[in-house]
Amino acid sequence: MNDGPAERVRRLAALRGCDRVLSGVRPVSMAEHLDAVRAALAPDSLPDIYGEGGPVEALELRVAELLGTQAAAFFPTGTMAQQVALRYGAELTGRTTVGLHPLGHLMLHERDAYALLGGLRAVRTTTAPRNPTAEEVAELAEPVGTLLLELPLRDAGFVLPTWDELVAVVGAAREAGARVHLDGARLWESTPHLGQPLATVAGLADSTYVSFYKSLGGVSGAALAGDARLVRYARDWRHRYGGTLFQQWPAAAAALVGLDRELPRLPGYVAHAAAVATALAGLPGARVYPTPPHTHQFRLWLPHPADRLNAANLALAEEEKAWFVGGWRDTEVPGLAMAEVTVAAPALDLDATQVADLGGRFLRRLAAT
Repeated sequence: MNDGPAERVRRLAALRGCDRVLSGVRPVSMAEHLDAVRAALAPDSLPDIYGEGGPVEALELRVAELLGTQAAAFFPTGTMAQQVALRYGAELTGRTTVGLHPLGHLMLHERDAYALLGGLRAVRTTTAPRNPTAEEVAELAEPVGTLLLELPLRDAGFVLPTWDELVAVVGAAREAGARVHLDGARLWESTPHLGQPLATVAGLADSTYVSFYKSLGGVSGAALAGDARLVRYARDWRHRYGGTLFQQWPAAAAALVGLDRELPRLPGYVAHAAAVATALAGLPGARVYPTPPHTHQFRLWLPHPADRLNAANLALAEEEKAWFVGGWRDTEVPGLAMAEVTVAAPALDLDATQVADLGGRFLRRLAAT
């Protein structure tokens, strides 16, 4: 959905004023965000200095403990963290090839940074809308230094492999002499589907990246976790990439708040997403994928143009204080639009009957536009 600053402000204001929210969360003000961070800090807390001490060091230790790794390094962005992880893999293996999915974040959303900044070359692992299988990895046309697995694969519908499939594909990569890196921007909410704790999942890989704002509600930032040697390397290259800022305590402290507050809630969001998806699938012409959702996010299609769906959702929010689903975009099929649904804390207040009722109100609003 492409709109200007004024339309974006209008949309956020409408969402903030809603009494019922099915998809997403109500935006918080900067003051509210600062209040949450302030409440979590001891009165005598001191900031980090170039990443040392303060909340940054506390966050790195916390992430390493959660993921069961020797160490972790805080990064201002996940894009930077993953560039470092892939560079490290290339230097260790002597292979500048990287196994990437064409629907992965590095291929779609990072403007070819892995190639232009890292001098790396992509080997596409599969064209199917899922992570590659062990057989596909074993049959790659050329060896790769690192196999990257995005868990979940967001642009395929937030899809995950089964645990056995994941173990098998990692084993195939090892047999081929490749390192394994997890793009775990949304790894936090993947454990219910995989049926394993975070440390067990991360333990399959040589390195793991996690985000602090996509599901945890932080301000920004990411971490790259692995063994001590990787993290030493990561700190040097973080500095070279310009990612060692003088102070990053606001982002790190907000991430710690998210780990305390949101991480324990994510399994509940995932469980409720199944009920929400079932209710939405009952709307006229609706399709949801995957069914059931693998995480607390999934895709929803409706047989209407995206601009009408977005207009109806905004009108519903402004006039009835109820937010259905926003961010609709047209697909390659004329008249069919898709949106990503995120089941978070506000949606827990809505049971299946209320979800269906809200969907009906949305469709009636759509008919009136």
